[in-house]
Amino acid sequence: MNTVLNVYKRESGKRVLIVTAVQAEMEAVLCGLRRDGNSDKGFDVLAAGVGSVAVAVSTAKMLVNTQYGLVVSAGIGGGFPGRAEVGSLVLADKIVAADLGVETSEGFSCLDELGLGATCIQVNPGLVQDMAEALLAAGLPVQIGPVLTVSTVTGTLDSAAELAKRVPGATAEAMEGYGVAVAAHEQGVPVLELRAISNLVGPRDRAAWRIKEALGVLEDAGLVLKGMLL
Repeated sequence: MNTVLNVYKRESGKRVLIVTAVQAEMEAVLCGLRRDGNSDKGFDVLAAGVGSVAVAVSTAKMLVNTQYGLVVSAGIGGGFPGRAEVGSLVLADKIVAADLGVETSEGFSCLDELGLGATCIQVNPGLVQDMAEALLAAGLPVQIGPVLTVSTVTGTLDSAAELAKRVPGATAEAMEGYGVAVAAHEQGVPVLELRAISNLVGPRDRAAWRIKEALGVLEDAGLVLKGMLL
C-alpha cells in the first residue's frame, strides 16, 4: 500500500512512538502490534500518565532521546452524541485544548482570541485519510473530526453542549492529545490522535461505559497501524 504513512516511515527509517495515558491502553496497543505473531519492532509504546501536562513531559523526554518519524496519541475517550458512537474509533483532524483560556461575563475565550497562544494543532490530512481508509478496510468504524483535550472530563449535558458549541464538529474528548501534539509539534514530528469510544460525552453513567470493548477496538487499531507501517 503506497500511503503517506508507510512512505514516510520507509523513507525516514525512524521509529514510531505511541503514547497512551494508562497501562490498560498501553497493553491493548501492544497486543494489537504483536497479534498474529508480529513483532512490535520499530514501535515504542508508553503509558505516560493522565492529563496533558504529564504526557507532554513524558513525550518530550522520549523525543529528545530518540528520533521518531511519527507520534500517535492513542487511548479510549468519550464520543459526542451523533458524532461518534460507543465502540467506534475517532481520528483527529484537529487536536484542540478545549478548556485552555479564560471565563468572562460574556462566556469562554480561548488563548487564540486573547492573543496569548494557540489551542489547536492541525493534523496532516494525508496521514488522517490513509489511517481512516486502512481502519475502514479492516472493518473498523471510524469518524474524522476534532478531538478535544480537557482537564476535567465532561459530566453534564450543559457542559457537553457548551463544548460542542465552542468547537464546531467536536467528535470526541480525552485528556492527553494536546499535550502529546505540542511536544511532537515542537520537535517537527508528525502526530496522529486515535480514540476508541467507550462512552458518550455528557452525564457520567459508569454503568453505560464499555471500557473493555473500547480497549478491544484499540487493540484492533494497533494491528492496523502495524500493517500500514511494515
